[in-house]
Amino acid sequence: MPGPLSNLKVLDFSTLLPGPYATMLLADMGADVLRVEAPGRLDLTRVMPPLEDGVSTSHTFLNRGKRSLGLDLKKEGSADQVKQLVAEYDVV
Repeated sequence: MPGPLSNLKVLDFSTLLPGPYATMLLADMGADVLRVEAPGRLDLTRVMPPLEDGVSTSHTFLNRGKRSLGLDLKKEGSADQVKQLVAEYDVV
């Protein structure tokens, strides 16, 4: 059964804890969440203990139910990709 937010598309640029936690809750309620990460910038939750097989359980927990995209916003063409995504999504 689809969740109450199954028609909502969320584009997530957040890091650390509050933003990823909020979008985790939206994903739990059925929203389509796309997390955009900068490939060269470490998300601190990736190294936050406890680790299981070298993977942070916090990072796994906070990003469950989300899709992700690595995008270097400083590279040419990235701004155009972001503009296209923003046009397709309901919430940024």
